[in-house]
This record gives sequence, C-alpha cells and structure tokens, in this order.
Amino acid sequence: ISLSCPCTDRGWTCCPKGWRRFQGSCYFLSLDRMNWTESEQNCTGMGSQLVVINSKAEQVFLSEQIRQTKEPKPDNFYIGLFVEKVGQWQWVDKTPYNVTAAFWRKGEPSVVPDENCVIIHRDTELPNNWNNVRCLLHHRICE
Repeated sequence: ISLSCPCTDRGWTCCPKGWRRFQGSCYFLSLDRMNWTESEQNCTGMGSQLVVINSKAEQVFLSEQIRQTKEPKPDNFYIGLFVEKVGQWQWVDKTPYNVTAAFWRKGEPSVVPDENCVIIHRDTELPNNWNNVRCLLHHRICE
C-alpha cells in the first residue's frame, strides 16, 4: 500500500496496524499460509497487492523483516512475480520484469513444470533469495 503520511505530534504515521513502513510503502507479512491465488486475493482485499520488488534496498529490507519474524518461524513468502507463459515472468502490477533487478538464488529460476510462483526464501544468503515454486501453501508479503 502506498499512503501519504500525515505528521502528528508523535511523528510520522501512515501504515495500518501490523504493517511495516519502508520508503513510502507499507508491507504486511502474513503469519498464515495460503496458495498464490488466495494470497493475491487476500492482499487485494486489504487494498494492496502481492509485493512488487523494485530495488535492492527494498529486497534487503523485506529479507531482513522475514529473518526477524519470530513466531511462528516462517520460511517462504510469496511475492507478486509469477510465470505468465513458460519462461516469461510477470509482476502482478504489470511492471516490466527486469532480469538485472531480479534476486534469484543460485540455480534459480529452475525450469520445472508447475513452478510458476515466486517466494523469498528465509535462509538463503542476501540479497539473492528468490525461488520459483509450485503455487501451494506459503506465507505472503502484501504491499
């Protein structure tokens, strides 16, 4: 979610409760798991979308937020990148996919049938921790 941030006597406030702020956007890291389609619908229902990562700074921020999540200790979080056609990656907001601004784990993306959704993997070295997976139950990041 992108919001304008009104200034109050307690400083800048703008993200809904439970959301985290970074560079003008608010992020929600889920504790429950859904498949990719349900995850996208859940984000949309909150007036947001699955996260579209536009910079290394944003990628590092989100990876650090995942690592700091304590209970339960989730592993994988959906982002808003998916396969539209074989080998053709698409962001949910139609931002052009830029391979030079992608953060794939070593050996990823794999060319495996049905691995059409992308997660950030918690325990992979930063910043390259994207992995394409089957669109089953994972946590999600809404923006």
